[in-house]
Amino acid sequence: MIKASLLIMTVLTVLISMLLSWRERRLAAARPAPSARGKKRPPGLLARGKVSLDRWVTAAAIAAILTIAVLGGLHWLRVFQR
Repeated sequence: MIKASLLIMTVLTVLISMLLSWRERRLAAARPAPSARGKKRPPGLLARGKVSLDRWVTAAAIAAILTIAVLGGLHWLRVFQR
């Protein structure tokens, strides 16, 4: 059961991270383009790393909650069947 939960958490973490990055790109594309006068520099290496790390931590937290809910629900279904 531990191997199954780890596998489920890993798969969910990757899928949720992909969905979050897709959402970030979609929202960034929807923003209006900055004017030429207020042109900003792109974020640096540390800023991009922090965004990426935040995305993975968020995805792992959501995956942990979903895994607990699914496997806990399956456990209680098995308990009620007895």
